Amino acid sequence: MTEVRPTAAASTASLWERGEEVAAVERAVDTLCADRASSGSVLVLRGEAGFGKTALLAETRRIAERRGCTVWSARGGETLRSVPFNVVRQLLQPALVSLMPEEAREYLGDWYDIAGPALGIADPGERQADPQGVCDGLVAAVRRLAKRDWPLVLLIDDAHWADQETLQWLAAFAERLDDLSVLVVVARRNGDVSGESARLLDTVAAASGRPVATLSALTPDATAGLTRATLGAHADAPFCREVWAVTGGNPYETVELLAKVRDSELQPTESAAAELRDLNRSARGGGLVARLEELGIDATRFAWAAAILGTGISVGLVARLATMRRDDAVRCAELLRTARILTEPDPANGPADEGDLEFVHPLIASAVYDSIPDALRTAMHGIAAQVVTDSGLGAAAASRHLLQVHPDDDEELVEQLREAAREHLAVGAPDAARRCLERALLEPPDPAVHARVLYELGCATLLTAPAKTIGHLQTALAITGLDDDERVDAVVRLSQALLHNNQLEEAVRAVEAEAARHEPGPAKLRLQAVHYMWEGVHAQESSSPGRSESLAALARTCTGRDNSERALLILRGFDAMTHGENAEEVAELCDRALVNGRLAPGLGWTDTEWGIELLLMLATAYAYTDRLDRAEALYSEGLRTYESAGWSGGHLALAHAYVGLAHRRRGRLREAETSLRESLRLAERVGRGLPLYWTATCNLVDTLLARGHVEEAWSIAGQYGFAPPYPSTIVLPDPRSVRGRLLLAVGRTKEGINELEAAEKAAAARGHHNPVLVPWAVDLARALATEDPTRAAQLATDVRRHAERFGTDTAVGEALRCAAALETGQRAVRLAAQAVAYLEASPCQYEHAAARVEYGIAARSTAELNRGLALARSCGADGLVARAREVLETGRGLR
Repeated sequence: MTEVRPTAAASTASLWERGEEVAAVERAVDTLCADRASSGSVLVLRGEAGFGKTALLAETRRIAERRGCTVWSARGGETLRSVPFNVVRQLLQPALVSLMPEEAREYLGDWYDIAGPALGIADPGERQADPQGVCDGLVAAVRRLAKRDWPLVLLIDDAHWADQETLQWLAAFAERLDDLSVLVVVARRNGDVSGESARLLDTVAAASGRPVATLSALTPDATAGLTRATLGAHADAPFCREVWAVTGGNPYETVELLAKVRDSELQPTESAAAELRDLNRSARGGGLVARLEELGIDATRFAWAAAILGTGISVGLVARLATMRRDDAVRCAELLRTARILTEPDPANGPADEGDLEFVHPLIASAVYDSIPDALRTAMHGIAAQVVTDSGLGAAAASRHLLQVHPDDDEELVEQLREAAREHLAVGAPDAARRCLERALLEPPDPAVHARVLYELGCATLLTAPAKTIGHLQTALAITGLDDDERVDAVVRLSQALLHNNQLEEAVRAVEAEAARHEPGPAKLRLQAVHYMWEGVHAQESSSPGRSESLAALARTCTGRDNSERALLILRGFDAMTHGENAEEVAELCDRALVNGRLAPGLGWTDTEWGIELLLMLATAYAYTDRLDRAEALYSEGLRTYESAGWSGGHLALAHAYVGLAHRRRGRLREAETSLRESLRLAERVGRGLPLYWTATCNLVDTLLARGHVEEAWSIAGQYGFAPPYPSTIVLPDPRSVRGRLLLAVGRTKEGINELEAAEKAAAARGHHNPVLVPWAVDLARALATEDPTRAAQLATDVRRHAERFGTDTAVGEALRCAAALETGQRAVRLAAQAVAYLEASPCQYEHAAARVEYGIAARSTAELNRGLALARSCGADGLVARAREVLETGRGLR
C-alpha cells in the first residue's frame, strides 16, 4: 500500500497507510477543478474514533487549497446535537462573514427571508417557518454561494454528531449535485448515530455513488514506522510491536502514547516496553481524568467549563462559567494547552475569535465532559444558560443548557423554555421546539400554564408527528387551563392531527363533541364549520344522516359577516357542487364567501385557523362550475404564497397539484403534466399514502390519459401505487373513475368495468351526481355500448339529466359527447354537433378538441377534423392528434 510519509509525525500520523484515500481525494479535487460545468460529488469517510478522519479532512483542505479551491468546513459536537442548524451555520460562516447584509440578500434572493433566520443573518418572520421550506432555502443558498466561490470544497467532520436540521439539509443538497460543481467530504464514525439521523447519513452516502471509504487500524509495520519517525530510528522492533499491541493500531492513541513516551524520556527499547500500558492508560478515559486532576482544581474547573460550552470556548467565557478571575483562567488555559488537552484552533480550518480554544480531540472532550459529577454538570449547565442569556443571545441559544438543568418546579425556567420553543419554531426547527416543551413538562409547569404548554407542544409537532400531537392536545383538553378561544383552537388542531394521522372519523367526532358543549355563537359556529369540512372530505358514506340538508339550512342563515360564516358558505357551495346542484347557485354561494372578490383576512393560504382544505374546496367548486378564471387565480395565489413563504412540504405539493388540475381543466395538458410531476416529487418527500400523494398521482394519470400517453400513465400508476385500497379522504377527480378509464385504455376491459361500477356505488353512497367531477358513467356507458347497449343508453340518459341539472356547458357538452358515441348515422352527427356547440362555449379546451374530432369523424368533415386537429395540438393531446391525422391521411369518405 502506498505510504504517505508525514513531515511532522505528530500532526499527520493518521495519514500513514491512507494512500488510497488520499488518492481518491486528489482525483475528486482534480475533477472539480478541471471543468466548472462538471457534476458535483460526495466522498464519505467512515472509521472508529481516532482512526484519522480529521487528519484526512485536513489533508483534503491542503490539497484543495493548493489547487486554488475555496474550502468551507464545519464539525459536529457530541453536546451540540440539540442546537439546530449548528453545523450548517459553521459551514457557511466564511461566506456569510465576507458579505455585507445587502450582498447576502442579493445572493440569496427570494430565499433570504426563508433561510436567513436559520443561518442567523435575518430576523424571523411573523409566521412559523416551514421546516421543509427552510431546508430547501438552505440548499438554494449554498447552491448560489457555491457558484460564486467555484471551485468549492465542503468539509464536514464528525457528521454523526451533527444536528438533525443540518443533516436534513446535507441529504437534500447531496442529492442535487448533478448540475453543481462542488465537492462534499463527510467524515463520520461507524456508530454513535441512529434513527432519523442514521437514515439521513445513509442518504448522503447513497448520493455519493461510490463506496464509502472505511478506515482501518494501522498495521504493525505502519505503527513501527510512525514510532521511529517520532522517537528516532533507534526504536527497536519489540518496542514498536508493543506500541501497536497497546494501541490496537489506533492512530490517535498511537500519537498520544508516543508523545507520552517522548515527554517521559523513556527509551524506545524492549526493556522499557512494559511501561507502555500504564502510559497509554493516562492518555485516555480514567487516566486522562487523573492526569487532569494532577493539574489542579482550577485547571480541572476550567476544563469542565470548556466541555460544558463545547464550542466558542474563550478564556473570558470560561472564566465567567467557572467563576474564576481572568488571570487564573489564562494560567489554566496555558496548563491545559501544555498537557495536550486544549489547543488553539487551526487557522486553516476557518476564522476564529481571538483567544478561542478547542479540545485537542473529540475523545478528550467527551472524557472531560463525562468526568464532571452529575450534580455539578447540571448546575454548570444552569450557569451556562444564564451566561448565554446575559450575553443577549436569546432563549434559543441558551436552550441546549436549559435542557440539561435538573427539574425543580422553576416557573422561570418553564417560561424560558417556552420562549426558546417559539424562537426555534420561527426559524423552522420544530424538533428543537419539541425538546424544549417536553423538558418544560418535566419541570413541571404551574397548573395554570400546564395545559398551555401541552397545547404549544401539540402545535409544534402538528406537521412532523401527528400521532404525538394527538396525545398532547387530548391531555391539554382533559385538564383546566385553556381559555375558550384556546380550547376551540386546540380542538381544531386536534382534528387536523387526526386527519393527518388517517383518523378522519375520530376528527369528526372530536369537533362534533366540542361543538355540543357550546352555546350558539362564534365558537360553536367555527366548530360546526370544521365538523362539516371534515365530513365533506370524507370519501366514505356521509358520517351523519341528512348532512347536506342541515348544512344547507345552516348556510341559509349566513351572510358572510365573519370567517365562520364564510367557511360555511364555502362548504355549502362545495357540497352542492359535488352533488351536482345548479352551478349558478354554487358560484353564488362561493362569491358570498369572498370580500370584494378576494379572500377575507384570516382566510389566507398560510393562515392556520382554517387550513388549506377549505380554500381548496372554494377553488375547486369554481373549477368544476366552469369558473376557471376564478379557480386559477386562487390556485396560483396559493402557489405563490407558499413559495414566497418557503412552505415546501405538503402545502406546496397540494398547490402544484391543484394548479395542475386547473391546467388540465383548461386543456393545457403539457403545463398540467409539468405541475403534477413537481407535485408528485414534493409529495414523495412528505410520504406515500397521504391524501396529497393520491391527489398528485391521480391527476397525473388523468392528464397522461388525456394526452394519449397510455403506457406512461400505466407505468406511473404502477410505480406510485395508484390502485385500491383508496384513501379515506376525497381525491379530485374521483380516483376510481380515473383508474377505470386507465384499465379500459390498456385493454383490461372487464377490470375497467368493475372499477367503474365500484365508482358508481361509491358515488351513490355519497350522493355525488356531478358527472364532470365523478365521470364514471360516461366511461362505463362507452365500455358497455356493445356488450349491454340498453344499460349503456340508460347511463347516457342519466348523465344528460344530471348534466342539465348542473347546467354548465362542460357538463352538458360531455353528456352529449357520450350520447353521440352510442349512436350511429345522422343522430350521432346531430348529437356530436350539439356537443361541439356547448363545449365551444366551455373553458375546457381538451374536451372541445375531442368533440371537434369526433364530430368531424361522424360528419366526415375535413374542415371539422382540421379544426379539431389544431385544437388538439394546442392542448398537447398527442393521442387525439394521432387519431385525427390518421382519419385525414386515410381520407375515406371525407368531404
